Amino acid sequence: MTNIELIEKALYGYIFSNDTLEKNLINSMEYSLKAGGKRIRPQLVLEFARLCGCEDKVALPFACAIEMIHTYSLIHDDLPCMDDDDMRRGKPSNHIVFGEDVALLAGDALQSLAFDVMTREDTVNIAGAQVASKCVNILAAYCGALGMVGGQVIDLEHENTQTPIEVITEMHRKKTGALIKAACEIGCVCGRADNEKIFAARKYGEAIGLAFQVVDDILDVTATKEQLGKPIGSDLENNKSTYVSLLGIERCREIVAEQTQIAVDSLSVFANDATALKDIALKLKNREK
Repeated sequence: MTNIELIEKALYGYIFSNDTLEKNLINSMEYSLKAGGKRIRPQLVLEFARLCGCEDKVALPFACAIEMIHTYSLIHDDLPCMDDDDMRRGKPSNHIVFGEDVALLAGDALQSLAFDVMTREDTVNIAGAQVASKCVNILAAYCGALGMVGGQVIDLEHENTQTPIEVITEMHRKKTGALIKAACEIGCVCGRADNEKIFAARKYGEAIGLAFQVVDDILDVTATKEQLGKPIGSDLENNKSTYVSLLGIERCREIVAEQTQIAVDSLSVFANDATALKDIALKLKNREK
């Protein structure tokens, strides 16, 4: 079974039965959870956990929780009050199918479900109370006001402005990078890693998070709508400053290469084989969608 198959089997197992009065809400949650995607964040949880000698059954609930938080953020990101995108992963965005009201609530419910999954009795019994508590704390911090949500606010407040590169970098370290960094750290915590390894995982997450966003900016001007499964050129249309608009494509490609190398180098502190994580960093660097 591949990583993605393993993750999706566990993830879909957490979806509620829709034989309830809340059927429309549950269908909306399921629609976005099952929309596909690279499942990068839960894969990072699993791979760092494995690198630290942790069994998959311990890390999987936390990997699923990360993906639920990511999915909720995408639902909200597409709303008219945010980026106002009608397509996501080649399909109509959640609010186009279910309406803005239900989409908003589906995102809220997925966020709640993530913390429910991380603190269920089964999860705590397998992982241990200390590990579960630490993972909850990491995810709450990185997805909150000074993390992912804060990054979204910075993004909104700098639309239609000439934004300095330092602000753009800080925005993306939070909006995109924080959840990626959380995944890496949580994987290490599941494996009861020491502080040196957690710091290395954090460094890896920061580097591939920045590289991921710079590649996104490049693809927004070089890829097709069919490749990405969502509208292209939206940054230019919304008059948003990006790495590409400020630095040019060639310099952006250099940054991606530099950050990828930082990520790969950070794995040297781990005694076990880190090939899978090196491959993830390289695939993100070279992705075309």
